[in-house]
Amino acid sequence: MNSFLNVFEQNSWEEVKASIYSKTEADVRIALNKKKRDLEDFKALISPSAAPFLEEMAKLSRELTLKRFGNTIQMFVPMYLSNECQNICTYCGFSLDNPMRRTTLTEKQIEKEIEVVKSYGYDHILLVTGEANKTVGVDYFEKAIKQIRPHFANISMEVQPLDQDEYEKLLPLGIHGVLVYQETYHEDNYKFHHPKGKKSNFEYRLDTPDRLGRAGVHKIGLGVLIGLEDWRTDSFFNALHLDYLEKTYWKTKYSVSFPRLRPYADKEPKVDMSDRELVQLICAYRIFNEELELTISTRESEKFRNNIIKLGITTVSAGSKTDPGGYASNTDALEQFEISDERTPQEVASMIKGQGYEVVWKDWDQGL
Repeated sequence: MNSFLNVFEQNSWEEVKASIYSKTEADVRIALNKKKRDLEDFKALISPSAAPFLEEMAKLSRELTLKRFGNTIQMFVPMYLSNECQNICTYCGFSLDNPMRRTTLTEKQIEKEIEVVKSYGYDHILLVTGEANKTVGVDYFEKAIKQIRPHFANISMEVQPLDQDEYEKLLPLGIHGVLVYQETYHEDNYKFHHPKGKKSNFEYRLDTPDRLGRAGVHKIGLGVLIGLEDWRTDSFFNALHLDYLEKTYWKTKYSVSFPRLRPYADKEPKVDMSDRELVQLICAYRIFNEELELTISTRESEKFRNNIIKLGITTVSAGSKTDPGGYASNTDALEQFEISDERTPQEVASMIKGQGYEVVWKDWDQGL
C-alpha cells in the first residue's frame, strides 16, 4: 500500500535544514532560470540566499499564475460547526485544556448560518470543526452535509482526520475537497505541540492525505502551521509531501495554505516569520508548481492581503468568523484564532476587482 511515511523516513529534519541553509545565490539563479523545477530548486527558492531575489521571484510568480489561472481570484468562507475538541494543542484556542464555552451547532443553528453566509454571495464553503469524534463524528458530518449541500455549489471540510472508509462515506454526499494540515513535520517536537488526544499520533495524521487519495477525493489541501518550527524546513517537507501525492494520486487536485500562527489568549508563536519571508514562500511554491492552488486567509492583515493578490495567490477567504454560530449571532463561544482582516466579503471583492481581477464566487457545478 502506498504511504508517504516511507518517503518521509528517508529524509532527516536536520540534514534537510542544513541543505536549505547551505544553498547559494548561484543555486537560486539556476532555479529561477529553469523551465521545470525540482525539490532541490524549491530548497534554493525558500533559502535565505533567495531573499535578494524577491522582486524577480514575485514577477515570475505573477506571470506563471496569470498563465495558468488568468485574472481570477476565488473566494470562500469557513463555517465553524463546532469548537468541541478532545486534543490538547499548545497553540490552538480550541484546545481541550481551555476552560471555555463549547458549542456544536444544531440543525436550526446551521440553517441560520447558511442564510447569513448565502446573503454575502458565497457559493464555496469550508466546514470546520474541532476534533471530537463522539460529538462531531461521521454521523454528525453526514447530517450536516446533507443539510448544507443544497445551498452551496462547492463544499470542502477541515475536520479531524478520518479513516478511508469514512471518507468514502462522506464524499458522495458532495464533499469536493478536504484540508488536513500536518502542522509540523518535526516529528520529535510534534508530540510537544500535541501532548494529548488522537492528534498526538504523528503517523496517523501524516497518512491522512494517502487515505484521502485512496478514497478518491477531488482536492486535497496541505499546509503547515507557520510559527511552530523552522518554517523553511517545514515548508520543504510539505513540498516533499505534495510532490509524492501528485505522483501517486495524479487525478487529484492540490492546494496549499499559509496559516501563520496568530496569538490567542496571551500566547505568542514560537517562531517569527516576516511579511517579506511569507511573500518569498508563496512565490517559491508558485515557481515550483504552476498548477497548485494557493490560499491566503483572514489571519493576514488588510495591507498584506491587498499586496499579495497579484503575486501568486488564487483563493482568499473574507468576512470569516472562527466561532460556531458566529455569522448569525454574536455568541460568546471561543474563537479558534484572531482575525486580522475584518473587512466584509463585499469590501474584499471590491479590492480584488480594483486590481483588475475577476472575483469567482462559483466556478463549477457537479455534473448530473
